[in-house]
Amino acid sequence: MMKTNDGLYINIHEAALQNYSCMQILIDKKNLTLTSQLVPDAYNNKAYLITPAVTPWRTIIVSDKATDILASKTILNLNEPSKIKDPSFIKPQKFVGVWWEMFNGKSAWDSASHHHGATTANVKKYIDFASKHHIDGVLVEGWNRGWEDWYGQWKENVFDFITPYSDFNIDELTAYAKAKNVRIIAHHETSGSATNYERQMDTAYRFMINHNQNAVKTGYVGKIIPRGEHHDGQWMVNHYIRVAEKTASYKIMLDAHEPVRPTGLYRTYPNWMACEAGRGMEFNGFSRGNLPEHETIMPFTRWMGGPMDYTPGIFHMKLTQFDPNKKEGVHTTLTKQLALYVVIFSPIQMAADMPENYEAHLDAFKFIEDVAVDWDDTKILEAEPGDYVTIARKAKGTDNWFVGGITDENERISTVDLSFLDAGKKYEATIYRDAEDAHYDSNPEVYVIEKKIVDSKTILKLKAAAGGGYAISLKKL
Repeated sequence: MMKTNDGLYINIHEAALQNYSCMQILIDKKNLTLTSQLVPDAYNNKAYLITPAVTPWRTIIVSDKATDILASKTILNLNEPSKIKDPSFIKPQKFVGVWWEMFNGKSAWDSASHHHGATTANVKKYIDFASKHHIDGVLVEGWNRGWEDWYGQWKENVFDFITPYSDFNIDELTAYAKAKNVRIIAHHETSGSATNYERQMDTAYRFMINHNQNAVKTGYVGKIIPRGEHHDGQWMVNHYIRVAEKTASYKIMLDAHEPVRPTGLYRTYPNWMACEAGRGMEFNGFSRGNLPEHETIMPFTRWMGGPMDYTPGIFHMKLTQFDPNKKEGVHTTLTKQLALYVVIFSPIQMAADMPENYEAHLDAFKFIEDVAVDWDDTKILEAEPGDYVTIARKAKGTDNWFVGGITDENERISTVDLSFLDAGKKYEATIYRDAEDAHYDSNPEVYVIEKKIVDSKTILKLKAAAGGGYAISLKKL
Protein backbone atom coordinates (compact mmCIF):
# COMPACT_ATOMS: atom_id res chain seq x y z
CA MET A 1 0.00 0.00 0.00
CA MET A 2 1.46 3.34 -1.05
CA LYS A 3 0.48 6.98 -1.07
CA THR A 4 2.08 9.56 -3.34
CA ASN A 5 3.01 13.05 -2.22
CA ASP A 6 -0.02 14.46 -4.03
CA GLY A 7 -2.47 12.10 -2.33
CA LEU A 8 -2.88 9.21 -4.76
CA TYR A 9 -3.40 5.79 -3.12
CA ILE A 10 -1.91 2.74 -4.87
CA ASN A 11 -2.56 -0.82 -3.74
CA ILE A 12 -0.64 -3.81 -5.15
CA HIS A 13 -1.87 -7.34 -4.52
CA GLU A 14 -2.64 -10.56 -6.40
CA ALA A 15 -5.76 -12.59 -7.03
CA ALA A 16 -6.70 -16.22 -7.70
CA LEU A 17 -3.40 -17.74 -6.53
CA GLN A 18 -3.58 -21.40 -7.52
CA ASN A 19 -0.87 -23.84 -8.66
CA TYR A 20 1.73 -21.10 -8.48
CA SER A 21 4.05 -19.44 -5.99
CA CYS A 22 3.10 -16.40 -3.95
CA MET A 23 4.41 -13.02 -5.09
CA GLN A 24 6.65 -10.99 -2.82
CA ILE A 25 7.51 -7.32 -3.37
CA LEU A 26 11.13 -6.37 -2.76
CA ILE A 27 11.76 -2.70 -1.95
CA ASP A 28 14.94 -0.92 -3.07
CA LYS A 29 14.80 2.20 -0.90
CA LYS A 30 17.94 3.67 -2.45
CA ASN A 31 16.74 3.58 -6.05
CA LEU A 32 13.01 3.77 -5.15
CA THR A 33 12.03 0.68 -7.12
CA LEU A 34 9.79 -2.32 -6.45
CA THR A 35 10.59 -5.77 -7.81
CA SER A 36 8.32 -8.80 -7.73
CA GLN A 37 9.74 -12.15 -6.68
CA LEU A 38 8.15 -15.59 -6.54
CA VAL A 39 8.58 -17.67 -3.37
CA PRO A 40 10.85 -20.57 -4.37
CA ASP A 41 10.59 -24.22 -3.39
CA ALA A 42 13.18 -26.07 -1.32
CA TYR A 43 15.41 -26.36 -4.42
CA ASN A 44 15.04 -22.67 -5.33
CA ASN A 45 12.72 -23.34 -8.26
CA LYS A 46 9.88 -20.83 -8.67
CA ALA A 47 7.10 -23.06 -9.99
CA TYR A 48 6.42 -26.20 -12.04
CA LEU A 49 3.86 -25.74 -14.79
CA ILE A 50 2.34 -27.98 -17.44
CA THR A 51 0.65 -26.16 -20.29
CA PRO A 52 -2.02 -25.03 -20.56
CA ALA A 53 -1.48 -23.14 -17.32
CA VAL A 54 -2.98 -20.06 -15.71
CA THR A 55 -0.97 -17.70 -13.54
CA PRO A 56 -2.49 -15.50 -10.83
CA TRP A 57 -3.71 -11.99 -11.53
CA ARG A 58 -1.58 -9.04 -10.42
CA THR A 59 -3.84 -6.27 -9.11
CA ILE A 60 -3.17 -2.56 -8.92
CA ILE A 61 -6.00 -0.53 -7.40
CA VAL A 62 -5.63 3.25 -7.63
CA SER A 63 -7.77 6.05 -6.20
CA ASP A 64 -7.53 9.50 -4.69
CA LYS A 65 -9.66 8.21 -1.80
CA ALA A 66 -8.42 5.63 0.68
CA THR A 67 -12.02 4.54 1.27
CA ASP A 68 -12.27 3.46 -2.39
CA ILE A 69 -9.36 1.07 -1.93
CA LEU A 70 -11.13 -0.74 0.92
CA ALA A 71 -14.45 -0.77 -0.96
CA SER A 72 -12.99 -2.47 -4.04
CA LYS A 73 -14.19 -5.99 -4.89
CA THR A 74 -11.60 -6.40 -7.66
CA ILE A 75 -9.56 -9.13 -5.98
CA LEU A 76 -12.62 -11.16 -4.98
CA ASN A 77 -14.22 -10.92 -8.43
CA LEU A 78 -11.07 -12.04 -10.28
CA ASN A 79 -11.58 -15.48 -8.73
CA GLU A 80 -13.77 -18.21 -10.18
CA PRO A 81 -17.34 -18.61 -8.87
CA SER A 82 -18.04 -21.14 -6.15
CA LYS A 83 -17.23 -24.78 -6.89
CA ILE A 84 -19.48 -25.95 -4.05
CA LYS A 85 -22.81 -27.06 -5.48
CA ASP A 86 -24.68 -27.17 -2.17
CA PRO A 87 -23.35 -24.51 0.22
CA SER A 88 -26.17 -24.94 2.76
CA PHE A 89 -23.72 -26.36 5.34
CA ILE A 90 -21.75 -23.11 5.41
CA LYS A 91 -22.97 -21.15 8.43
CA PRO A 92 -21.23 -17.94 9.59
CA GLN A 93 -20.68 -18.06 13.33
CA LYS A 94 -18.97 -16.83 16.47
CA PHE A 95 -16.96 -18.99 18.82
CA VAL A 96 -15.03 -18.99 22.08
CA GLY A 97 -12.24 -21.36 22.92
CA VAL A 98 -9.61 -22.95 25.09
CA TRP A 99 -6.82 -20.97 23.47
CA TRP A 100 -5.97 -17.57 24.91
CA GLU A 101 -5.38 -19.04 28.35
CA MET A 102 -2.39 -20.95 26.90
CA PHE A 103 -0.78 -17.69 25.76
CA ASN A 104 -1.47 -16.18 29.18
CA GLY A 105 0.31 -18.91 31.10
CA LYS A 106 -2.87 -20.13 32.79
CA SER A 107 -2.74 -23.53 31.09
CA ALA A 108 -0.75 -25.59 28.59
CA TRP A 109 -1.43 -27.46 25.36
CA ASP A 110 -0.14 -30.85 26.57
CA SER A 111 -1.47 -33.07 29.33
CA ALA A 112 2.01 -33.70 30.74
CA SER A 113 1.69 -30.27 32.31
CA HIS A 114 -0.11 -29.90 35.63
CA HIS A 115 -2.17 -27.15 33.99
CA HIS A 116 -3.55 -28.85 30.90
CA GLY A 117 -6.19 -26.60 29.32
CA ALA A 118 -8.20 -29.08 27.28
CA THR A 119 -9.70 -31.05 30.12
CA THR A 120 -13.29 -32.25 30.15
CA ALA A 121 -14.17 -30.02 33.10
CA ASN A 122 -12.56 -26.90 31.65
CA VAL A 123 -14.13 -27.33 28.22
CA LYS A 124 -17.56 -27.67 29.85
CA LYS A 125 -17.08 -24.21 31.37
CA TYR A 126 -16.55 -22.77 27.89
CA ILE A 127 -19.55 -24.67 26.54
CA ASP A 128 -21.69 -23.29 29.37
CA PHE A 129 -20.52 -19.75 28.64
CA ALA A 130 -21.12 -20.12 24.90
CA SER A 131 -24.60 -21.51 25.45
CA LYS A 132 -25.55 -18.75 27.88
CA HIS A 133 -24.42 -15.99 25.52
CA HIS A 134 -25.65 -17.40 22.20
CA ILE A 135 -22.18 -18.25 20.88
CA ASP A 136 -22.21 -20.99 18.24
CA GLY A 137 -18.98 -22.87 18.83
CA VAL A 138 -16.16 -23.76 21.20
CA LEU A 139 -12.65 -24.24 19.83
CA VAL A 140 -10.48 -26.63 21.83
CA GLU A 141 -6.72 -26.62 21.30
CA GLY A 142 -4.43 -29.16 22.91
CA TRP A 143 -7.08 -31.90 22.98
CA ASN A 144 -5.14 -34.58 21.06
CA ARG A 145 -2.02 -36.53 21.87
CA GLY A 146 1.29 -35.34 20.46
CA TRP A 147 1.84 -31.88 21.90
CA GLU A 148 4.25 -33.22 24.50
CA ASP A 149 6.34 -34.79 21.72
CA TRP A 150 6.57 -31.83 19.37
CA TYR A 151 6.65 -28.12 20.29
CA GLY A 152 8.31 -26.96 17.10
CA GLN A 153 10.50 -29.96 16.28
CA TRP A 154 10.87 -30.85 12.60
CA LYS A 155 9.18 -34.21 12.92
CA GLU A 156 6.79 -35.91 10.50
CA ASN A 157 4.57 -38.20 12.58
CA VAL A 158 3.35 -36.28 15.62
CA PHE A 159 -0.46 -36.05 15.52
CA ASP A 160 -3.10 -38.47 14.25
CA PHE A 161 -6.06 -36.07 14.82
CA ILE A 162 -8.28 -38.76 16.33
CA THR A 163 -6.61 -39.70 19.64
CA PRO A 164 -7.57 -37.44 22.57
CA TYR A 165 -5.65 -37.08 25.82
CA SER A 166 -7.01 -39.22 28.65
CA ASP A 167 -8.39 -36.15 30.49
CA PHE A 168 -10.41 -35.07 27.42
CA ASN A 169 -13.55 -37.22 27.13
CA ILE A 170 -14.66 -36.42 23.61
CA ASP A 171 -17.81 -38.55 23.70
CA GLU A 172 -19.00 -36.93 26.92
CA LEU A 173 -18.21 -33.44 25.61
CA THR A 174 -19.90 -34.10 22.27
CA ALA A 175 -23.11 -35.02 24.05
CA TYR A 176 -22.78 -32.13 26.51
CA ALA A 177 -22.25 -29.56 23.76
CA LYS A 178 -25.11 -30.92 21.67
CA ALA A 179 -27.47 -30.66 24.62
CA LYS A 180 -26.45 -27.00 25.00
CA ASN A 181 -26.91 -26.30 21.25
CA VAL A 182 -23.18 -25.69 20.82
CA ARG A 183 -20.68 -27.40 18.53
CA ILE A 184 -17.06 -28.13 19.34
CA ILE A 185 -14.67 -26.78 16.69
CA ALA A 186 -11.88 -29.20 15.86
CA HIS A 187 -8.25 -28.14 15.99
CA HIS A 188 -5.74 -29.84 13.70
CA GLU A 189 -2.22 -28.59 14.33
CA THR A 190 -0.21 -30.29 11.60
CA SER A 191 3.14 -29.31 13.18
CA GLY A 192 4.13 -28.25 9.66
CA SER A 193 3.91 -31.87 8.48
CA ALA A 194 1.61 -31.37 5.51
CA THR A 195 2.35 -34.85 4.14
CA ASN A 196 1.20 -36.46 7.39
CA TYR A 197 -1.98 -34.37 7.34
CA GLU A 198 -2.80 -35.27 3.76
CA ARG A 199 -2.49 -38.98 4.57
CA GLN A 200 -4.93 -38.60 7.46
CA MET A 201 -7.48 -36.06 6.25
CA ASP A 202 -10.21 -38.57 5.43
CA THR A 203 -9.82 -40.31 8.78
CA ALA A 204 -9.75 -37.00 10.65
CA TYR A 205 -12.83 -35.59 8.91
CA ARG A 206 -14.85 -38.78 9.43
CA PHE A 207 -13.92 -38.55 13.12
CA MET A 208 -15.19 -34.96 13.15
CA ILE A 209 -18.50 -35.89 11.53
CA ASN A 210 -18.97 -38.72 14.04
CA HIS A 211 -18.55 -36.18 16.86
CA ASN A 212 -20.92 -33.52 15.50
CA GLN A 213 -18.12 -31.17 14.44
CA ASN A 214 -18.59 -29.12 11.27
CA ALA A 215 -15.68 -26.67 11.46
CA VAL A 216 -11.92 -27.12 11.79
CA LYS A 217 -9.05 -24.78 12.55
CA THR A 218 -5.82 -26.00 10.98
CA GLY A 219 -2.30 -24.93 11.90
CA TYR A 220 1.12 -25.16 10.23
CA VAL A 221 3.59 -24.01 12.86
CA GLY A 222 7.19 -24.76 11.96
CA LYS A 223 9.23 -25.87 8.99
CA ILE A 224 7.15 -27.58 6.34
CA ILE A 225 7.46 -31.28 5.59
CA PRO A 226 8.14 -32.32 2.80
CA ARG A 227 11.59 -30.97 1.94
CA GLY A 228 11.41 -27.79 3.97
CA GLU A 229 9.02 -26.01 1.63
CA HIS A 230 8.01 -22.44 2.30
CA HIS A 231 4.47 -21.77 3.51
CA ASP A 232 3.96 -19.47 0.49
CA GLY A 233 5.49 -21.68 -2.21
CA GLN A 234 3.65 -23.58 -4.94
CA TRP A 235 3.53 -26.93 -3.12
CA MET A 236 1.84 -25.44 -0.06
CA VAL A 237 -0.43 -23.17 -2.12
CA ASN A 238 -1.80 -26.35 -3.67
CA HIS A 239 -1.94 -28.13 -0.30
CA TYR A 240 -4.17 -25.46 1.25
CA ILE A 241 -6.53 -25.75 -1.71
CA ARG A 242 -6.59 -29.54 -1.40
CA VAL A 243 -7.62 -29.12 2.24
CA ALA A 244 -10.37 -26.67 1.23
CA GLU A 245 -11.68 -29.11 -1.37
CA LYS A 246 -11.51 -32.11 0.95
CA THR A 247 -13.25 -30.34 3.85
CA ALA A 248 -15.97 -29.18 1.43
CA SER A 249 -16.56 -32.78 0.37
CA TYR A 250 -17.29 -33.61 4.04
CA LYS A 251 -19.42 -30.44 4.48
CA ILE A 252 -16.86 -28.98 6.87
CA MET A 253 -15.94 -25.30 7.25
CA LEU A 254 -12.25 -24.40 7.28
CA ASP A 255 -10.26 -21.82 9.25
CA ALA A 256 -6.57 -22.07 8.28
CA HIS A 257 -3.71 -20.69 10.37
CA GLU A 258 -0.16 -20.19 9.10
CA PRO A 259 -1.31 -20.40 5.45
CA VAL A 260 -0.37 -18.44 2.36
CA ARG A 261 -2.03 -15.03 2.34
CA PRO A 262 -5.52 -15.09 0.81
CA THR A 263 -6.15 -13.84 -2.72
CA GLY A 264 -9.94 -13.93 -2.96
CA LEU A 265 -10.24 -17.72 -3.16
CA TYR A 266 -13.05 -17.67 -0.62
CA ARG A 267 -15.29 -16.89 -3.60
CA THR A 268 -14.31 -20.22 -5.19
CA TYR A 269 -14.22 -22.16 -1.91
CA PRO A 270 -16.72 -20.39 0.40
CA ASN A 271 -16.30 -23.10 3.05
CA TRP A 272 -12.79 -21.65 3.51
CA MET A 273 -14.32 -19.21 5.96
CA ALA A 274 -11.18 -17.39 7.04
CA CYS A 275 -7.51 -17.77 7.69
CA GLU A 276 -4.74 -16.13 9.63
CA ALA A 277 -1.84 -15.27 7.27
CA GLY A 278 -0.75 -12.25 9.27
CA ARG A 279 0.11 -11.07 12.73
CA GLY A 280 -3.04 -11.90 14.66
CA MET A 281 -3.96 -11.39 18.29
CA GLU A 282 -1.80 -14.28 19.47
CA PHE A 283 1.37 -12.31 18.72
CA ASN A 284 0.58 -10.21 21.77
CA GLY A 285 1.04 -13.33 23.88
CA PHE A 286 4.65 -14.13 23.00
CA SER A 287 6.31 -10.99 21.63
CA ARG A 288 6.32 -7.21 21.86
CA GLY A 289 2.88 -7.52 20.34
CA ASN A 290 0.96 -5.64 17.67
CA LEU A 291 1.39 -1.89 18.06
CA PRO A 292 -1.68 0.38 17.91
CA GLU A 293 -1.24 1.25 14.23
CA HIS A 294 -1.21 -2.44 13.21
CA GLU A 295 -4.97 -2.81 12.77
CA THR A 296 -5.10 0.44 10.77
CA ILE A 297 -2.54 -0.91 8.29
CA MET A 298 -3.90 -4.44 7.84
CA PRO A 299 -7.13 -3.44 6.03
CA PHE A 300 -4.98 -2.05 3.20
CA THR A 301 -2.59 -5.02 3.01
CA ARG A 302 -3.45 -8.48 4.32
CA TRP A 303 -7.23 -7.94 4.55
CA MET A 304 -7.50 -6.94 0.89
CA GLY A 305 -7.24 -10.63 -0.01
CA GLY A 306 -9.99 -12.02 2.19
CA PRO A 307 -11.34 -12.75 5.68
CA MET A 308 -8.91 -13.01 8.56
CA ASP A 309 -9.30 -14.97 11.76
CA TYR A 310 -7.67 -12.19 13.79
CA THR A 311 -9.24 -13.48 17.06
CA PRO A 312 -10.34 -10.13 18.53
CA GLY A 313 -12.25 -9.49 21.74
CA ILE A 314 -9.56 -9.31 24.42
CA PHE A 315 -10.92 -7.55 27.52
CA HIS A 316 -7.99 -7.92 29.95
CA MET A 317 -5.06 -6.11 28.31
CA LYS A 318 -2.24 -6.71 30.78
CA LEU A 319 -1.06 -10.30 30.44
CA THR A 320 0.45 -10.47 33.94
CA GLN A 321 -2.83 -12.04 35.09
CA PHE A 322 -1.18 -15.48 35.34
CA ASP A 323 2.44 -14.82 34.37
CA PRO A 324 4.23 -11.79 35.92
CA ASN A 325 6.92 -11.99 33.22
CA LYS A 326 4.50 -11.04 30.42
CA LYS A 327 5.06 -7.28 30.56
CA GLU A 328 3.88 -6.10 27.15
CA GLY A 329 0.17 -6.91 26.94
CA VAL A 330 -2.36 -6.01 24.23
CA HIS A 331 -1.89 -2.52 22.80
CA THR A 332 -5.52 -1.43 22.42
CA THR A 333 -8.40 -0.20 24.50
CA LEU A 334 -11.35 -2.45 25.26
CA THR A 335 -13.73 -0.63 22.93
CA LYS A 336 -11.22 -0.88 20.09
CA GLN A 337 -11.46 -4.64 20.57
CA LEU A 338 -15.23 -4.32 20.06
CA ALA A 339 -14.75 -2.19 16.96
CA LEU A 340 -12.59 -4.89 15.35
CA TYR A 341 -15.67 -7.11 14.96
CA VAL A 342 -16.92 -4.64 12.36
CA VAL A 343 -13.64 -3.41 10.89
CA ILE A 344 -12.48 -6.99 10.25
CA PHE A 345 -14.60 -8.95 7.82
CA SER A 346 -14.71 -12.59 8.83
CA PRO A 347 -17.72 -14.91 8.69
CA ILE A 348 -16.17 -16.87 11.56
CA GLN A 349 -15.25 -14.63 14.50
CA MET A 350 -13.72 -15.60 17.80
CA ALA A 351 -14.45 -14.02 21.15
CA ALA A 352 -10.88 -14.73 22.11
CA ASP A 353 -10.62 -13.93 25.81
CA MET A 354 -11.38 -16.20 28.75
CA PRO A 355 -14.92 -16.36 30.20
CA GLU A 356 -13.87 -14.87 33.54
CA ASN A 357 -12.59 -11.72 31.80
CA TYR A 358 -15.86 -11.34 29.91
CA GLU A 359 -17.91 -11.86 33.04
CA ALA A 360 -16.21 -8.82 34.55
CA HIS A 361 -17.55 -6.68 31.67
CA LEU A 362 -20.81 -8.27 30.56
CA ASP A 363 -22.25 -4.88 29.60
CA ALA A 364 -19.51 -4.50 26.98
CA PHE A 365 -19.68 -8.17 25.99
CA LYS A 366 -23.28 -7.50 24.91
CA PHE A 367 -21.88 -5.97 21.73
CA ILE A 368 -20.06 -9.21 20.88
CA GLU A 369 -23.29 -11.11 21.49
CA ASP A 370 -25.24 -8.76 19.22
CA VAL A 371 -22.80 -8.08 16.39
CA ALA A 372 -23.34 -9.98 13.14
CA VAL A 373 -20.71 -11.96 11.24
CA ASP A 374 -22.44 -11.95 7.85
CA TRP A 375 -23.44 -8.80 6.00
CA ASP A 376 -25.73 -7.45 3.29
CA ASP A 377 -23.94 -4.15 2.80
CA THR A 378 -20.73 -2.36 3.76
CA LYS A 379 -19.90 1.35 3.86
CA ILE A 380 -16.33 2.57 4.31
CA LEU A 381 -16.98 5.81 6.17
CA GLU A 382 -13.44 7.09 6.66
CA ALA A 383 -9.93 5.68 6.34
CA GLU A 384 -6.27 6.62 6.21
CA PRO A 385 -3.62 3.86 6.04
CA GLY A 386 -1.76 3.55 9.32
CA ASP A 387 -3.93 6.15 11.06
CA TYR A 388 -7.64 5.28 11.30
CA VAL A 389 -10.48 3.24 9.77
CA THR A 390 -14.26 3.50 10.29
CA ILE A 391 -16.63 0.97 8.70
CA ALA A 392 -20.40 0.44 8.82
CA ARG A 393 -21.98 -2.91 7.95
CA LYS A 394 -25.62 -3.99 7.62
CA ALA A 395 -26.39 -7.32 9.29
CA LYS A 396 -27.54 -9.93 6.80
CA GLY A 397 -31.29 -10.31 6.54
CA THR A 398 -32.05 -7.49 8.99
CA ASP A 399 -32.48 -3.71 9.12
CA ASN A 400 -29.74 -3.36 11.74
CA TRP A 401 -26.33 -1.76 11.21
CA PHE A 402 -23.08 -1.92 13.14
CA VAL A 403 -20.24 0.60 13.07
CA GLY A 404 -16.63 0.14 14.14
CA GLY A 405 -13.99 2.85 14.30
CA ILE A 406 -10.32 2.42 15.26
CA THR A 407 -7.29 4.65 15.50
CA ASP A 408 -3.54 4.27 15.92
CA GLU A 409 -1.44 5.57 18.83
CA ASN A 410 -2.96 9.04 18.43
CA GLU A 411 -6.32 10.02 19.86
CA ARG A 412 -8.72 11.61 17.39
CA ILE A 413 -12.24 12.92 16.94
CA SER A 414 -14.13 10.76 14.47
CA THR A 415 -17.05 12.05 12.41
CA VAL A 416 -19.66 9.36 11.82
CA ASP A 417 -22.21 10.35 9.17
CA LEU A 418 -25.26 8.09 9.46
CA SER A 419 -26.71 9.02 6.05
CA PHE A 420 -26.51 5.35 5.03
CA LEU A 421 -29.53 4.63 7.27
CA ASP A 422 -33.02 4.39 5.75
CA ALA A 423 -34.44 7.90 5.31
CA GLY A 424 -37.31 8.79 7.59
CA LYS A 425 -36.67 5.91 10.00
CA LYS A 426 -35.52 6.01 13.60
CA TYR A 427 -32.83 3.80 15.09
CA GLU A 428 -31.70 3.09 18.62
CA ALA A 429 -27.93 3.61 18.74
CA THR A 430 -25.98 1.88 21.50
CA ILE A 431 -22.53 3.47 21.56
CA TYR A 432 -19.55 1.76 23.19
CA ARG A 433 -16.73 4.31 23.40
CA ASP A 434 -13.51 5.02 25.25
CA ALA A 435 -13.84 6.87 28.54
CA GLU A 436 -12.25 10.33 28.68
CA ASP A 437 -9.19 9.02 30.52
CA ALA A 438 -8.77 5.87 28.39
CA HIS A 439 -5.36 5.10 26.89
CA TYR A 440 -4.15 1.86 25.33
CA ASP A 441 -1.13 1.63 27.62
CA SER A 442 -2.01 3.35 30.89
CA ASN A 443 -5.80 2.86 31.17
CA PRO A 444 -7.12 0.50 28.47
CA GLU A 445 -10.23 -1.02 30.05
CA VAL A 446 -12.35 2.05 30.85
CA TYR A 447 -15.33 2.77 28.63
CA VAL A 448 -18.72 4.43 28.41
CA ILE A 449 -21.93 2.89 27.05
CA GLU A 450 -24.72 5.24 26.03
CA LYS A 451 -27.97 5.04 24.06
CA LYS A 452 -29.61 7.63 21.83
CA ILE A 453 -32.19 7.82 19.05
CA VAL A 454 -30.69 8.67 15.65
CA ASP A 455 -31.70 8.83 11.98
CA SER A 456 -30.10 9.29 8.57
CA LYS A 457 -29.52 13.00 9.27
CA THR A 458 -27.50 12.36 12.43
CA ILE A 459 -23.79 13.08 12.50
CA LEU A 460 -21.96 11.73 15.54
CA LYS A 461 -18.70 13.15 16.87
CA LEU A 462 -16.86 10.45 18.82
CA LYS A 463 -13.48 10.61 20.49
CA ALA A 464 -11.22 7.61 20.11
CA ALA A 465 -8.48 7.43 22.73
CA ALA A 466 -4.86 6.71 21.85
CA GLY A 467 -4.88 3.12 20.60
CA GLY A 468 -8.63 3.15 20.96
CA GLY A 469 -11.89 3.08 19.08
CA TYR A 470 -15.63 2.74 19.37
CA ALA A 471 -18.43 0.39 18.34
CA ILE A 472 -22.06 1.25 17.59
CA SER A 473 -25.09 -0.99 17.37
CA LEU A 474 -27.93 0.56 15.32
CA LYS A 475 -31.29 -1.18 15.69
CA LYS A 476 -34.19 0.01 13.56
CA LEU A 477 -37.22 0.99 15.62
